[in-house]
Amino acid sequence: MSKEADAEQHFKDLNEANEVLKDPKKRELYDRYGEAWKAVAEGHAPPPEPGQRQRVQQDFDTEGFDPSQFQDMGAVFEAFFGGPFRSGRGTGPGWEPAAADHEAAIELDLEAAFRGGEHSISLLDPASGEQRQFNVRIPPGVRAGQRIRLAGQGGRSPRGTTGDLYLQVRLRPSARFRLEGEDVHTTLAVAPWEAALGATVTLQTLDGSVRIKVPPGSSSGRQIRLKGKGYPTAEGASGDLYAELRIDVPSELSAEERQLLERWAEVSHFRARPEDAA
Repeated sequence: MSKEADAEQHFKDLNEANEVLKDPKKRELYDRYGEAWKAVAEGHAPPPEPGQRQRVQQDFDTEGFDPSQFQDMGAVFEAFFGGPFRSGRGTGPGWEPAAADHEAAIELDLEAAFRGGEHSISLLDPASGEQRQFNVRIPPGVRAGQRIRLAGQGGRSPRGTTGDLYLQVRLRPSARFRLEGEDVHTTLAVAPWEAALGATVTLQTLDGSVRIKVPPGSSSGRQIRLKGKGYPTAEGASGDLYAELRIDVPSELSAEERQLLERWAEVSHFRARPEDAA
C-alpha cells in the first residue's frame, strides 16, 4: 500500500475521531466499546479489531505526520483513543484509556431531603445489565438538582480503573409542604371555634410536631410564621415556616350543635359581607 493510501486512511481515522469527539452519545459508546462503537450504534456488538489502536499509534509515529497541522490535536487523541494524551517514558507516546463517569437520578421526599441520612437505591448497571444496590449518604438539606458523588462506582476502563457515579437529586411533590427558596409553606386546619376563640394546636413541621397558638378572631388565609423552622440555607441557617389557616366545618351537625349555631347567628352582630348589613 502506498504512503498516499495510508495518508487517506489516516484522514479517515481523524475524521472518525472528530465525529466521536463532537457527539457525547458517540463518545460514551466509544469509551465503553472502543473501535466497535459504530457497530454497537447500528445494533450489532462485534468485538473490536485486535491491535487497531496500536496500528494507528504506530502509523502516526512512522509516517511523518505533523500534529501541528491539526487543530486541537490533544482533543482528537482524547476522543479517538478513549483517554487523555500523556507523555510516555519510552521513545513514543502513550494513552491511558479513561474510565467513564455515570449519572443517575435519586428521588426523595421533601422530608427525607431535609433530614438527610442513609438511603438505599437500586440502579441498573449499564455494562452488566444487572441491578446494583447502593447505600447513599444524603446530606441534610439537599436541594433538587444537586449531585451526590459516589467515588469509584462508575464505569470501568480496560486498565481496571473506575469512574464515579453521580446521583442527581429530584424532589417528589409533597402533599403537606411546599418549598419556596428557604421558606416552607404548609396548611393548618382549625375548627370554627378555635379560629374564633383562639386555641393552642399541633402543627407538623419538617423537623417534627410543635404546639402553636392560633390568635382569637383568626380567619381562613391568615399566616402564622415560625422563624427558623424552614429549610436549611447554604450558610447553615434556616428559612421560616409559614402555616396558613384553613377553617374546616363539620359536614354534619348534631341537634345541639345546630341549636348553638343558630343561637350564635341570632345574637352576633358580625357580618362576613358588608353589603348584608343594610
